[in-house]
Amino acid sequence: MPLTTAKLPNLGDTIIALSSTPGPGGRAIVRLSGRQARAIVAALCSDPEFERTPDRAFVTTSLQLPGLHTAMPAEAYMFRGPRSYTGQDVVEVHLLSAPPIVEALIAQCLNAGARSAEPGEFTLRAFLAGKLDLTRAEAVLGVIDAGSRDELQHALKQLAGGVAQPLHLVRDDLLNLLADVEAGLDFTEEDIHFISETELLKRIGHALAHLLTLGKQLNARALSQGPLRVVLAGKPNAGKSSLFNALVGKQAALVSPEPGTTRDYLEAIVAIGDMRIRLIDTAGLRDTTSEMESASQLLGKEQAIDADLILWCQACDDPASLAIPATAIRVWTKADIVSAPGNGRGQESGDAVAADARLLTRHGFATSVQTGAGLAELRDRIAERARQKRHTGLAPSLSRCRHHVDACVAFLRAAHAHVIEKDMPEFLAMELRLALDELGAMIGAVYTDDLLGRIFSRFCVGK
Repeated sequence: MPLTTAKLPNLGDTIIALSSTPGPGGRAIVRLSGRQARAIVAALCSDPEFERTPDRAFVTTSLQLPGLHTAMPAEAYMFRGPRSYTGQDVVEVHLLSAPPIVEALIAQCLNAGARSAEPGEFTLRAFLAGKLDLTRAEAVLGVIDAGSRDELQHALKQLAGGVAQPLHLVRDDLLNLLADVEAGLDFTEEDIHFISETELLKRIGHALAHLLTLGKQLNARALSQGPLRVVLAGKPNAGKSSLFNALVGKQAALVSPEPGTTRDYLEAIVAIGDMRIRLIDTAGLRDTTSEMESASQLLGKEQAIDADLILWCQACDDPASLAIPATAIRVWTKADIVSAPGNGRGQESGDAVAADARLLTRHGFATSVQTGAGLAELRDRIAERARQKRHTGLAPSLSRCRHHVDACVAFLRAAHAHVIEKDMPEFLAMELRLALDELGAMIGAVYTDDLLGRIFSRFCVGK
């Protein structure tokens, strides 16, 4: 049953999924979790001692799969529960990533009693077994979906407990504080207090300080996922500054046929559709002995390293090309020269010119700031990349955590006010319980099946 419904999958089942990228390759990883994981894989192995291996073991073996005349070499990594990722017996089978062989292995395991894992079910089991709290479980998805080094660093920090560890400490102290307050409720008429007013204010203030700091950190992470950083790079006179001006919509950069005109990088915030883009024009890359120009190129390279997207500009009349980053988009500039009069192509047919334009488009975007050709398509691609960045795997987790932090801060402030105003201790206890509910919901100490369904259904199968 899909995790998007209120009912969670049966955790007693043995589940299986391909945990590596599908398709041909050097290695595929098929993962099983559950009571029957070792027995199911053992039935396919040539090694009779497989199921009696130690709790944590690596075994080189071979698999007997139906339809194959020879045994398939494989490696098996075994982890006995509860000392495993899911808290159950886990077996990972590593073998050649040939789709027919991988499909045969999974089919045979399904026939032996396993069932296909739901999206995120391995991590769901890890959460329910207490191996991960909810913020760290969400960080697993953030690591998988990270689209930049900055996003990966944030996700890894959250996975390491950067969000949850301080919250566990605050929650433990508030639980002890609530116990002291509630212990005194039975002795209000005798005016017996288990904790002083000064101590109450101190400990509530301590919790508030931690949560306000965490709220600022979460807000900073949200800001770091702000405008997409788009850097224009390429050789001198590749049309970068002209393209920069065209995308900005005004003469922001100096344009000159003299190489090296751009000495420093230029920045501008541009609205493309409903997206805000930080556009950066950099100095052309070339060998130089000029100290000033070398410094300019170094600044440009630093901007490229931090870029979310690089637009690699190359003039259509420049046959030579520098190697471009794998994630960059090639933008052919000055596309109007392909069909311009006097370009040495007077005898060529219009079909040949059109063929050249199609060839350029197939290997990037052919643009012209003179005619406006290709600029709309380039803007659409930039906006699409910006939307992808805005919807990162960690964004829902940050949004959920910020909501709970804000609510918890409000309840703690109310609790602080009740102490100052010397209100009835029942009011103080109520606010502390509400604050604890928010903390529990954030780390997963309090949850519903619907919440888990919404979180883990975003995962891919096998994670």
